[in-house]
Amino acid sequence: MLARQTGEIFGQTNQFLQQNGLTLTDTEYTLPEVDWHYHENAYFTFILQGQVIEGNKKEVYHCGPGDLLFHHWQDAHYNIKPPGFTRGFHIEINTDWFTQYDLPSNLIEGSVRLKDPRLKLQMYRIFRESKELDCSAAIDALLIELFSGTIIKTDNLPSWAGKLRELLHDDRESHLYTLKELAAAVEIHPVHLSRAFPVYFNTRLSDYQRQLKLQKALSLFGNKNLTLSAIAATCGFADQSHFIRQFKQVQKITPLAYRKMLTGFYF
Repeated sequence: MLARQTGEIFGQTNQFLQQNGLTLTDTEYTLPEVDWHYHENAYFTFILQGQVIEGNKKEVYHCGPGDLLFHHWQDAHYNIKPPGFTRGFHIEINTDWFTQYDLPSNLIEGSVRLKDPRLKLQMYRIFRESKELDCSAAIDALLIELFSGTIIKTDNLPSWAGKLRELLHDDRESHLYTLKELAAAVEIHPVHLSRAFPVYFNTRLSDYQRQLKLQKALSLFGNKNLTLSAIAATCGFADQSHFIRQFKQVQKITPLAYRKMLTGFYF
């Protein structure tokens, strides 16, 4: 089995940045298939454009733009790239980084796909910061926040909350559902869902759905056939001005500027 050293990613790396125990790479996937291998450090893979299939000992993930994967160090996996352009952003984290911030290195174990939109939006922020000068402190802070966001207790989760989590994460149109529709889907009263949601999701339902819409919009930025106004409409924003306002509040940059930075598209 192949062992990959720090910063060694299969494909054409267009950006390589090392700082403070982190290695960040912006890579185009060029090989149609990569056999079983593992990396010496824990790392995140964030799909920016295109498609990739990734398998580990337990699951196989069919990933597209906006999908976020985490691999603990030395966890074996393989990759298959369907035809077309695929690009990923990777963050490798050595044990010294965890030590300096008094964080346990096993905050996330195994090879997993992280579905929470808040974590994905955080990764989009980290990607944007990686394109700036003197970004070390900002990236460290954002990554600490990201790890903090993965610590969500699922013990004693009521069945309706588990069903709702699956619905919100797996249904591509869930960001458009009304409170009444979500409550009917998990068979509880809408008022109870609204009041209990923050207990199990650490935020209000309206905020969570807004994050889902923003994450969905970002995943569509690479589609040349969609204008920003079309993306805003597809993701359920009332109008483009509402989309711009919500986007800037989270990403601290306009959708137009972010799309230009991400893909080079300027429309």
